[in-house]
Amino acid sequence: MKIVFMGTPDFAVPSLEALIENGHDVVGVITQPDKPKGRGYTLTPPPVKECAISHGIPVFQPESVKNGEAMPILNELQPDIIVVAAFGMLLKSDVLDFPKYGCINVHGSLLPKYRGAAPIQRAVIDGEEFSGVTIMQMGVGLDTGDMLLTEEVKILENETAGQLFDRLAELGAKALVKALPLIENGEITPVPQDDSLSTYAKMLSKAECPIDWNSSAQVVHNKIRGLNPWPTATTQYGNDVLKIHESLITDKKTSAAPGTIVAEKNNLYVACGDSKLLEITVLQAPGSKRMNTADFLRGHKMEGAFS
Repeated sequence: MKIVFMGTPDFAVPSLEALIENGHDVVGVITQPDKPKGRGYTLTPPPVKECAISHGIPVFQPESVKNGEAMPILNELQPDIIVVAAFGMLLKSDVLDFPKYGCINVHGSLLPKYRGAAPIQRAVIDGEEFSGVTIMQMGVGLDTGDMLLTEEVKILENETAGQLFDRLAELGAKALVKALPLIENGEITPVPQDDSLSTYAKMLSKAECPIDWNSSAQVVHNKIRGLNPWPTATTQYGNDVLKIHESLITDKKTSAAPGTIVAEKNNLYVACGDSKLLEITVLQAPGSKRMNTADFLRGHKMEGAFS
């Protein structure tokens, strides 16, 4: 099959690499335009563009795929199927209906749960035990199409969203190359999603960063993990806002008020709303780099409470 690949960030790169490595005919890549990044606002290409160029695959970067803007590209490339992974733009029916086999998507959740922009992070924040990827036939709704293939993984106790993101990107690539020959040979039976079981994974916001220490230790731990690497959980300490990157659940209990700091030698604990102590293992002061707790405590005396 002639394949057009649509994707933008790091999550999509393993899928594109897998298509190439398995000998699929990727005739073109459509990705978002280069964007300014960093302090100097240097115009930076998306990771998918860099991958495609390294393999000599033509790259197209339309400002939009609405209102027919993608059609000249598709008419030129004539794909049999379009593979989408974290593209970042909604596709209209003109694109969805163009290829013989339609458009399929590599989605980072076990649909119908966690439709939307941040399925991996939300699964961690919500304390889900399992996550996975779904290869789905795309429709006009937001992640509402029929499911073609799913792969499940267990979320580890201290796994961050970034770590799970990397695992699911690789799992999605494997599921994609497994699904494609089955699709071409008509050996997959599409399974409609049960809309009554659907949940929406809205985009992350910096407004979610502050930690509520009145929550249970598990809820706080899940939040810290789910907001790592971005936008990162935070807590107020005096006049400073500290970033909390990593934590550990402990069996230690306390009668101290939520937010109370307990520093013991090279360890830092914080009282939570369920009377349990959560250990903070990696944190960051304003204007400083992230540090493990032992290094941080050598230069900072911690007492009182977080708020």
